[in-house]
Amino acid sequence: MVRERSLDIAVTGIAARFPGGSDLDEWWSALRAGRVLTRRYERKELLDAGMPAELVDDPDFVPVHGHLNDADRFDNTLFRVSPREAEMMDPQHRLMLEVVWTALEDAGVGPRDDDAPVTGVYASASGSGYLHTMLRNGTLDPLTFEDALHGTEPDFMASLVSYKLGLTGPAVAVQTACSSSLVAVHMAVQGLLNGDCEQAVVVAAGIPFPQAGHLHVPGGVHSASGHCRPFDADADGVVAGSGVACVVLRLLDEVPADAPQPYGVVLGTAINNDGARKAGYYAPSIDGQEAVIGAALRAADVSADSVGYLEMHGTGTRIGDPIEWSAASAALAGMGAGPGQVAVGAVKANIGHLDNAAGLASLIKALLVVRDGVVPPVAGYVRGNPLLETEGSPLFVPTAEQAWHGPEPRRAGISSFGIGGTNAHVVVEQAPVPAPGAPGPGDDGQERESTSRTVVLSAADPEALARAATRLSTRLADGATGLADAAFTLAAARAELPERLAVVGRTAAEVADRLATGSGVVRGRRSESGTAPVVFLFPGQGSQTPGMAVPFAEALPGFEARLDNLLADFVETGAELREALLDPGFPAGRLAATELAQPALFAVEYTAAVALSALGIAPVAVAGHSLGEITAACVAGILDPRDAIRFVRARGQAMRDCPPGAMLALGCGEARTLELVAAFGRELEVAAVNTPDSCVVAGDPEEVARFREWLGGRVRTRLLPTDRGFHSRLVEPALPALSEALASTALRAPRLPIASNATGRLVEAGTQTEPGRFVEQARRTVRFLDGLDALRGRFPDAVAIEVGPGGTLSMMAESAGLTAVPLSPARTARPAEEVALSLGTLWSMGQPLAPTALSGVGRLIRLPGYPFAGPRWLAPEAAAATGPARPRTTAAPTPSGRSDGSAEVPGRPVDAPALMTDLWTELLGHGDLVEDSDFFALGGDSLLVTHLARRIGTQLGVRVPVRDMLVARTLRSQTAIVAGLLTDAPEQSPTAAAGR
Repeated sequence: MVRERSLDIAVTGIAARFPGGSDLDEWWSALRAGRVLTRRYERKELLDAGMPAELVDDPDFVPVHGHLNDADRFDNTLFRVSPREAEMMDPQHRLMLEVVWTALEDAGVGPRDDDAPVTGVYASASGSGYLHTMLRNGTLDPLTFEDALHGTEPDFMASLVSYKLGLTGPAVAVQTACSSSLVAVHMAVQGLLNGDCEQAVVVAAGIPFPQAGHLHVPGGVHSASGHCRPFDADADGVVAGSGVACVVLRLLDEVPADAPQPYGVVLGTAINNDGARKAGYYAPSIDGQEAVIGAALRAADVSADSVGYLEMHGTGTRIGDPIEWSAASAALAGMGAGPGQVAVGAVKANIGHLDNAAGLASLIKALLVVRDGVVPPVAGYVRGNPLLETEGSPLFVPTAEQAWHGPEPRRAGISSFGIGGTNAHVVVEQAPVPAPGAPGPGDDGQERESTSRTVVLSAADPEALARAATRLSTRLADGATGLADAAFTLAAARAELPERLAVVGRTAAEVADRLATGSGVVRGRRSESGTAPVVFLFPGQGSQTPGMAVPFAEALPGFEARLDNLLADFVETGAELREALLDPGFPAGRLAATELAQPALFAVEYTAAVALSALGIAPVAVAGHSLGEITAACVAGILDPRDAIRFVRARGQAMRDCPPGAMLALGCGEARTLELVAAFGRELEVAAVNTPDSCVVAGDPEEVARFREWLGGRVRTRLLPTDRGFHSRLVEPALPALSEALASTALRAPRLPIASNATGRLVEAGTQTEPGRFVEQARRTVRFLDGLDALRGRFPDAVAIEVGPGGTLSMMAESAGLTAVPLSPARTARPAEEVALSLGTLWSMGQPLAPTALSGVGRLIRLPGYPFAGPRWLAPEAAAATGPARPRTTAAPTPSGRSDGSAEVPGRPVDAPALMTDLWTELLGHGDLVEDSDFFALGGDSLLVTHLARRIGTQLGVRVPVRDMLVARTLRSQTAIVAGLLTDAPEQSPTAAAGR
């Protein structure tokens, strides 16, 4: 009979920090090798950690623990947690945030993704030794104590995760002692089945503070030898360990088809409590454990004869292990398991007892067993505990790594039992084999070298971005990771953070090399103040090249289809125009002809502008050079696209009928150009003023040639690829035709400001456009420099995008003080990559481009997650008990609010800026403050604002309006509020107020 799978729950993501492994793969390898990952501390380590000497030297003290490296590190910047708040948070809460982030990435769901499924959080943590240490020191004032509670008590951990990661499902703290995290799995499964959420995160931590050993008490559960040996004849108790773990759960039927294959499937779960049917509160119960295993199997709708592995609670106690063995044997045998069928495991033998995180550690191990079909040995096991009832038992203890020999599909059970009697059991199965189908891009790790991919990475700070690039380079260089899938995963399943980079390549190996060397990698940063405005710049005739639309068609999403639609409106010349745009072998001399060059440039520029706008990059203003101003006018709404096409065609034909001409670019400014032309004494004109150091002259070809020879190298010159003398008297014969072409055209007021070539000034949105404007524009000097200056004056932070072939206008914009990005900057052997990299550059600068529009299609795969390696944090209130305090990032203000220790002097005016800076430093922990610093961007919140208001009121004797302080946000604005309060109450000095 086929099982009904509609209630099965997929484990889509895993993240963990366990003793002995820098990542999950390394940890799994250690388990398969049967390694013991606990460690024995040196005396000095323990004393430096704050352990009392009398305890360390006690003969019964056992200095062994499953040590978690870097448990005090926390990437607070990523989570917008201030330094002071980071100090006050329990390391368990800090690391829970980090592993949830990583687990969501592993599941193919971007943290902080507004489109992510509704996600519930089920969290558990051990008691806060960190808080206890701070309380023992007695240095917490009432307000600081409140902050400490929020950062350490279990009531707040689930909602903190939800808040920091933007998760909107239920946020529930689960506390049942050692069984907490497996109970949390059961509750998460119920939440999914009941429709409380669409995705569930189960996270747990067990990290004592400080990490040390334990005091053995005869008859107690802790090992006297420092070795946890479950089921062994020499078992003498448990050893503690530290760890934090997270799994992401989702209904199997709702896992997206392009998601990574799940680690496994949860078939059924159950929880219960022993009640009073045991020797004492701390004692285990055979009945309760047997019952919960049976209930989980019934919930899974499977019989015990289909189970091949059992990850046991396995504490290594001489009495507890036999009780668990008997309960599991009875439950499994009673539901069909045969003798010696089920291999057992006990991860506590490897890493110690992780307390509230123990259940998740066991679950993760069991998932890896059924995923890989490999059963690790029980570490340290030599010979069986004589109290185990092994005769006829379904259970056996593996003593070496072995391949799966149990029933198929591979199924396993996981038990976790808490002090007090809350028991939990989970039944899991290997993930279904994906249905056969056509290979997706990058399935075999081999890429088609004709296809370029844009890879994007982001992080909260530059150092993390560099680490992420290194890790990705290593992964892509392994030869097994397809570039298409990697690019898509990074675009679709990663948060978009401020520090960014983009790189383009055709193969994984090529991108790996570029990331490793930095060659071809663009880096940028999204400003906290918002997205920079964008100005579109459109080049004029002379920038055209055969096949110039090809790189846009290959790399700019939406371009090709829009170009096809536009070319349909070029009725008579559409076929030749298409060939000129899409065939790099088209004759360059023919494309240089004015009647073809101008329509071709308009078609490329307008189509690219529309495609960019569709991707989310909308300009706030436009400017064009010569012909480019017609494209700008169309984008600004002055001309309808079809009217613009008719006018451009008429313009090109009219210019074709003008006398031949030539144009020469000079490397000098307008004044010097005029001097040279006057000295030459012939009929040449200044056609364009482009930058302070570059102009263009136009005239008869022979006159231009003689002028260039006359200059004799005094200034740099370059002959432009055109056969007409635009913007000179040579084009005057075309002006009547232009007037005629515009006579029947409706010119609308622009929707955007547009820089005028003729005047160099901005024509504001809504200004009526005169019909003669584009006739005058064809004759007069192009004052592009003045137009750029006008744009910079209006939009000083703008990014100028050159929308068209080449990068000439971008250089002009840079010389005018604007940040510029040419969309197709160079004529290289791989021009499409240049366009793709330009788009990546815009994304790296914070422009609202969807990363998936850049990456192309692919499947979600598992890639290295965020490279956490934050600073080490230790609250001063905890430092006294753990040896010498680490240096603080800022000076700690005294109760007077002044970090230099001085007190306010009666009668002396209060220095409001200094006072506010000191208080911000104290409450946030930031020392590098400026007037525009944002209280909330630095990690502050509404509760901390109330603390701030109270501190100010206490010191100055004024009532501070909290609502106003919330709205003010910046240091400058809040200081102004305080200064205003002092002005309204000048007779009050801090000393007088304090004496009331």
